[in-house]
Amino acid sequence: MSSSNFSELGLSISALKAVQHFGYEQPTPIQAKSIPILMDGKNLLGTAQTGTGKTAAFALPLISRLDNKQKSPQVLIVTPTRELTIQVAESFHRYAKFVRNFHVAPIYGGADMRSQLKALKRGVQVVVGTPGRLLDHISRRSLDLSDLRALVLDEADEMLRMGFIDDVETILSQIPETCQRALFSATMPGRIRNVTKQYIGDAETVAIDGKTKTVEKIDQQYITCKSHQKMDVLTRFLEVESFNGMIIFVRTKSSTIDITERLQARGYSTAALNGDLNQSLRERTINRLKKGQIDILVATDVAARGLDVDRVSHVINFDIPYDNESYVHRIGRTGRAGKTGKAILFITPKENRMLRSIERSTRQKISLMVPPSNKTISDGRIKRFFDQLSKNMEAAEFPELRSLINDFSRRNNIDMSDIAAALAYQSQKDLPILLPKDQASDFDVPDYGSGERKRKKNSQNTKGSKNAKNRKKGYQGKSRENKSKFGKKDQRSAMKPKATRKRKQRKKAES
Repeated sequence: MSSSNFSELGLSISALKAVQHFGYEQPTPIQAKSIPILMDGKNLLGTAQTGTGKTAAFALPLISRLDNKQKSPQVLIVTPTRELTIQVAESFHRYAKFVRNFHVAPIYGGADMRSQLKALKRGVQVVVGTPGRLLDHISRRSLDLSDLRALVLDEADEMLRMGFIDDVETILSQIPETCQRALFSATMPGRIRNVTKQYIGDAETVAIDGKTKTVEKIDQQYITCKSHQKMDVLTRFLEVESFNGMIIFVRTKSSTIDITERLQARGYSTAALNGDLNQSLRERTINRLKKGQIDILVATDVAARGLDVDRVSHVINFDIPYDNESYVHRIGRTGRAGKTGKAILFITPKENRMLRSIERSTRQKISLMVPPSNKTISDGRIKRFFDQLSKNMEAAEFPELRSLINDFSRRNNIDMSDIAAALAYQSQKDLPILLPKDQASDFDVPDYGSGERKRKKNSQNTKGSKNAKNRKKGYQGKSRENKSKFGKKDQRSAMKPKATRKRKQRKKAES
């Protein structure tokens, strides 16, 4: 039976402090099932989609079991791409916030070799890297795996697809027999199953079904922006979008308070909903949303569980959810009682893989939304200004004020249009009607879900297929270099022959 609380999973005090510090309230299914297994030192075979929270599922228990006095690598994480390498390394650094003398080294192709050598020489407990560059360091003997306690293959099916599986097998052959092993993959093709039989051995199996379907009456869109731009994009969206009730989902309790305060400062009727609220206060907050006393709730997943408010027309995923199931639950707060709804997902460039995972899992396309431009916002403000002006003119007679303005115009020889413009300026000092004309947009970040990314992937696929063909022909490729640029002889000859195959092409694919 899976636990509903991190404190029940056997994690170390430092790992639990990190969980509390970042406001994580409840483990995801993959975390609840995987953490106890890894804490017991058992091998693990996990089937889960990207975005299910699997990084924390292996990072938290492995950090809990680290010896921070040991400077040689204790944990090795093998990943298919440089982007994922960086992401996983950052996650380890975040979860080890309260571990003294902790060091993690991201190792991937296309980066400066000297800085990686320096980091490894200084001493690290955790190494995260792509297969090709890891083999480079193993062959140079700059990466010593003799003290390794745990190895994780992350997204093994991606490594197979990209043509790295031979390199992965070579790495697996280098690790100590006593080393704990874990493999995570979205699918389990035959080649991956063979790898698990040969190198993983007896393992506990954890499978998380991510194939869920979203409500068809919900219009799903995403906006790509950088992390520090999210608040600006949100306020722009709120200004141009007509909505009834709205729920903004974030990951942490602290974020609910921060965003609520910032929206309140901008004049929006907003309240926070998080795990710190007792049941009575939680119910009062939800009732205020139902009655229209507030229009926006900023909530965490746990706090909003089971929330049913018909007037919620919009759901904003300010932070991308940890797993696909959570995404479905979140957006299900709108489009209720036969009504249509809109769900907007904010993603950073690093999170595009999770977007693709959500689309695969829900079997629905999420369309791109461009953040509102300055012109769009200005047009909206102009319309609201004239609408309010018309209402004021219809609502009351003001002969005394008209006489006052006429007198001012005559005495100072000022045209009425200039006076009207001055009064309009005076009324909108705090919120200018006209914004500066758009320059090159600060929100223009690459859409990695577009054709450009697909072309890159196709290129990688081509490389992988060429490698496969060459291997069948027995082609060994050119030797990379007899000597490295640092003067050390290449030690690849001491390794298994698999390590010599088409290294140059794989390095390009990794970078």
